[in-house]
Amino acid sequence: MKRKALGKGIRAIIPESTQQALAAEARSIRISDVRPNPFQPRDKVEEGIEELAASVKLNGVLQPVMVRRRRDGYELIMGERRFRAARQAGLDTIPALVRDATDEEMLELALVENLQRENLNPIEEATAYRQLTDKFGLTHDEIAARVGKDRSTVSNALRLLGLPFKVRDALAARRLSAGHGRALLALHSRRDQVSLAERAVRQDLSVRALERLCASLSDRRKRRPEEKDVHIRELEQQLQEMLGTRVQITESRNGKGRITISYFSAEDLDRLLRVIRGT
Repeated sequence: MKRKALGKGIRAIIPESTQQALAAEARSIRISDVRPNPFQPRDKVEEGIEELAASVKLNGVLQPVMVRRRRDGYELIMGERRFRAARQAGLDTIPALVRDATDEEMLELALVENLQRENLNPIEEATAYRQLTDKFGLTHDEIAARVGKDRSTVSNALRLLGLPFKVRDALAARRLSAGHGRALLALHSRRDQVSLAERAVRQDLSVRALERLCASLSDRRKRRPEEKDVHIRELEQQLQEMLGTRVQITESRNGKGRITISYFSAEDLDRLLRVIRGT
């Protein structure tokens, strides 16, 4: 069965109507009354705006944007690029569909819209998933079902947020791919992760070549650890998914042990404390 990308709430907002029916339902609203979507997952939406603005100036906005009503106007749900292009083209009004939408649906719709165009960089995508877990308490399975991805894809994307800032910057700038980022996660040393990321960019290494370098470096840097009990590994995986960071469980012979939770910035520590407290 083909995975459905939108949740029940989203399908209620966007019924299965024809394009003509949606266009007929649209109303004209003032652009000055519309605020951008505060849950927009893309850090930069200016790419290609000039070309789109030129088209809008010539032909108008062919597909309505979607907004929700606010006390002082409207808030954009979908159609960020069309909205910005219309504003840049100097239009006073824009065709829009007015819908009721929760904050969760706002983020979900903006995320789905960008994922379907495949124009989110790996860090923007991972950050959007993190918002769905932190703000709305969605599990990896629930996120995967809503955005039409495999659960492993969502989990692997979130793991990228545990990489050093320099590596995340390279991923955000698309100098490295998500595959490069996953290869670097095999390294325990953050210094090694940064060093090999810089080498991968400098030498334009493929993901496979970087994986080989990471494996070789790991063999040189550490002894092979004793194989952990399968139940301990499962608990580590569950805690990592719950907290969104690296977790290590170390057992001792007397039945005691230690749980090590990694964080990588002051903001990351604050986030972990909020998750643990359930706030």
